[in-house]
Amino acid sequence: GYRPNLMARALVEGKPSTIALIVSSIANPFYPEFALEVERAARKLGYFLLVCNTNDDPAQERAYLDAVGGSLAQGVIVMNADFVQIDALLALRRRGVPVVLCMWERPQAPPELPCVAVDFHQAGVLAAEHLIKLGHQRIGAIVGSEASGNHRWRYQGFRDTLAKAGIEFHDTQVRFGHDSIDDGRNAAHSLLAAVPDLSAVFVSNDLPAFGVLQAAADLGLEVPRDLSVTGITDIQLAHQLRPALTTVAVPTAEAAGLAVDMLMGLIAHPQDALPPLAVTAAPRLVVRAT
Repeated sequence: GYRPNLMARALVEGKPSTIALIVSSIANPFYPEFALEVERAARKLGYFLLVCNTNDDPAQERAYLDAVGGSLAQGVIVMNADFVQIDALLALRRRGVPVVLCMWERPQAPPELPCVAVDFHQAGVLAAEHLIKLGHQRIGAIVGSEASGNHRWRYQGFRDTLAKAGIEFHDTQVRFGHDSIDDGRNAAHSLLAAVPDLSAVFVSNDLPAFGVLQAAADLGLEVPRDLSVTGITDIQLAHQLRPALTTVAVPTAEAAGLAVDMLMGLIAHPQDALPPLAVTAAPRLVVRAT
């Protein structure tokens, strides 16, 4: 019945048997799904996963980085978010703590950190191309971040595609906010009241897209007959809810595996010059009922 004391083992070996994952909001279904994939990859290598939830608070992120870096965890995976503090992560790396930034949204401009990137600009392109192929000319946009925030590359991909197709788009046709169902619903009510002739809405993430579906129901609009809706990410709820959400899927499991592999490489060979960037497979359109 003997059970080893993991804290004692960490003291003797000089290293804990855990890695940390720092997420911005565990209430967002994407992060538990991602954490599950990280845990699977880590457990195969004999590591436990410590999940740190910052509640979108930069001060809490710094506190976690100070607490887990090199003591509670051998290395840290940090999820890219609006508030992620690159300077704090660079300082942690200079202290010798392995750090990987995951779900970076612009592979063409990586940070000065080992990171795993997804081409979210292309995700925006795919969503826009789908709406255009359906014949939509009056398309609105709801972005789950501020204009300069993390979702700006998804939105830029959408805008670039509309411009390439010669479709006019004005600032009145977009709302910026937060990545939540409630914000998506409120933004959709505002957008559709201001521009009632929209026939489709591009949404930069799945959660606010669910809010758009709620707003459409509030207004008596039938999806997709009266209003087409697309999201980005493809969390599990996207196919579980009705109507099932048309969205652009990103390779979550692949990104998690790449992040764990990169972190293990940094832990095993801290002096090696590892490639600073790993890019996942391209996003893909998943057409469902919206």
